Amino acid sequence: MALERGSLLYNRYRIVDILGQGGMGAVYRAIDENLGVEVAVKENLFTTDEYARQFRREAVILASLRHPNLPRVTDHFVIENQGQYLVMDYIEGEDLRQRMDRVGVIPEEEAIIIGAAICDALSYLDSRSQPIIHRDIKPGNVKITPNGHIYLVDFGLAKIYEGSQATTTGARAMTPGYSPPEQYGTARTDHRSDLFSLGATLYAALTGAIPEDALARAMDQVELTTIRKRNPRISKRLAMVLEKALEIRPDDRYQNAEEFRQALLNASNTTRGLTGDYVVDPPPEVPEISSGNNNLNTPGLSSEGITPSIESATPVPIFNRPAMSDSSRITRSRPRQKPRRNVWMVFLLLAMIILGGAVIIYTYFPNWSTQALAWFMPSPSNVWPALASDGTPTTELQALPGISPTPSLNLPVDLPSPTATITRTPRPPTPTTVPPTRTLVPTPVGGGAGQIAFASNRTGTNQIYLIDVDGNNLVQLTELPEGACQPDWSPDGLRLVFTSPCERNQESYPGSGLFIINADGSGLMPLQPPSPGGDYDPDWSPDGKKIVFTSLRSSGRPRLYMLNLEDNTITRLSNQYSRDFQPAWSPDGTRIAFVTTQKGPTEIWTMNPDGSSQQRFSQSGVMINTHPAWSLDGRVILFTQMEYVGGIPHLAAASYNEGVYTEFLFNLGPIPLQEAAYSPDGLWLSYESWPEGSNHEIYIMVASGANQTRVTNHPFRDFDPAWRPIFIQP
Repeated sequence: MALERGSLLYNRYRIVDILGQGGMGAVYRAIDENLGVEVAVKENLFTTDEYARQFRREAVILASLRHPNLPRVTDHFVIENQGQYLVMDYIEGEDLRQRMDRVGVIPEEEAIIIGAAICDALSYLDSRSQPIIHRDIKPGNVKITPNGHIYLVDFGLAKIYEGSQATTTGARAMTPGYSPPEQYGTARTDHRSDLFSLGATLYAALTGAIPEDALARAMDQVELTTIRKRNPRISKRLAMVLEKALEIRPDDRYQNAEEFRQALLNASNTTRGLTGDYVVDPPPEVPEISSGNNNLNTPGLSSEGITPSIESATPVPIFNRPAMSDSSRITRSRPRQKPRRNVWMVFLLLAMIILGGAVIIYTYFPNWSTQALAWFMPSPSNVWPALASDGTPTTELQALPGISPTPSLNLPVDLPSPTATITRTPRPPTPTTVPPTRTLVPTPVGGGAGQIAFASNRTGTNQIYLIDVDGNNLVQLTELPEGACQPDWSPDGLRLVFTSPCERNQESYPGSGLFIINADGSGLMPLQPPSPGGDYDPDWSPDGKKIVFTSLRSSGRPRLYMLNLEDNTITRLSNQYSRDFQPAWSPDGTRIAFVTTQKGPTEIWTMNPDGSSQQRFSQSGVMINTHPAWSLDGRVILFTQMEYVGGIPHLAAASYNEGVYTEFLFNLGPIPLQEAAYSPDGLWLSYESWPEGSNHEIYIMVASGANQTRVTNHPFRDFDPAWRPIFIQP
């Protein structure tokens, strides 16, 4: 019998909703009243000893896993004469099967990104001291969250692989079309079995049809229908990659998940070399799950239900199974209505006119974008620079120490030389334990000059470093086993707030927390007790009294919160159903820019520090805008822009002038640039770039886009640059 809504389970978990119910138990959405977060609770009613053992095995396997594409188990307990319970992250969103039902066949680039994310998770599972095989990868076990993050869920059939042992640990179950032939009967399964199932999952996503059953193929009863026969629009390269993963013999498939991931990414020019967090377009905005929903489309768990689709110690082979009929295919997308021919002619004519104009401008005015940006970007004095009587600028751009500006560039700005010298002291050893308590107080305004903090994995894990803008005097500030990234300076330039754990550069950091460290590497301390969901994207207020950040502490949605350092209180700024992240204070502290998907596309919005008066800022249509940064006078917001998830990032800047929105794109050619921020004087930008296609480094350039100069030079990834504030003597 299912638990009643509102009942308290184990004196801790308040049942909110019944997400699914079956003969062996149920799945609930609940509130962990100790931590104040939503969780998913999976129940087993002891129907059989074998299923009880399988349930315990799932708990043991998941409890030890920590990976951004895998759910976390937070609790497991048994209530005598009632059942056993597994508590895990509540992962909101839709599974891939639901996505296919909603949109039809999945776009090629999106399928590649989903496959790469699952490959990352499989690589992690295979790298453990006792490798884990999932054995049930299918569309219903691939979850996509409201921020587009991808999870592999439901480890009910997983087993621990012990070298050459032909173990049958774990329940034997098959999903026809998705399970490899070795999963039928007593043959040995290994990590290559999961690669077959992932290939079949992507096959179904791209074609709308389940591939022919592997056992029937192994018995030469049917042949695999090629991907391009079902969907001719799929590229030959991607079709070859997936068909290799679907080979009957494990030796003919990819031999590890990393090899499969690289093949997937290299199958398309738009995804080749793509690294970091893999995200796709989020599902549409939907209300909270109602109490009347009793299907098994359960966040964090299998949407196919609690019981495996086929379950038997000695499975029944399907020797005479016919080829998959059209009636068994997954619902395809509805055909789009063709526009009228005259509409296309109008669009074509307009495109030719625009293209012709662009060619003329580029031919006769090659420096138009740089000149426009030079006048568009604000000067540090909050007013446009004065001109001489003949209209020429009164000053020329001066260089930062060790850097020569472009000789031909004559901008109406002036860069002061540094006003202080940073005195470095040897960094003390990182404490083995974080001090449990310490009182935080607001910081004054001030700081250092000519230095950038950034994150890098040059030691094997991401850590925070400090470097001069001329590339000298590199100092490592953190040495945390689980990594650190996203540094942000206090206004006085004496301390940094950052995110940890940090396995890699990504959009969200489930399970992370915020920490404080002094500029010399001493004084490491947690900012707050760790949130069960994860806190990240910290940004210190200009007056030093508050820190705004993103958190997953409520329902797994990214929302904005404010920490008041004077009374140590936390206030939520986001609306109830918003998905907001990457906050950035305006220089005067009166507004906060942030990224949101609350109106569809990923846009830049602004709001008051208390969360009120939320207003759309960017007006870029379907473009993806992220990582906002304010100019020194607050009149311009700089941001990263992409045409689609996984596309080449560029830098854009926009302002409102007398109510008119104006947007400029930095015309630097096909070079990826992202996560830019202004220097303390407003004249330079720091940013991350990888012109060669793979080596991510920290660069700086003049705020107009000229004089691009590399600051770091290392084969491993450098990212998250943060310019140290200018020091002001009291």
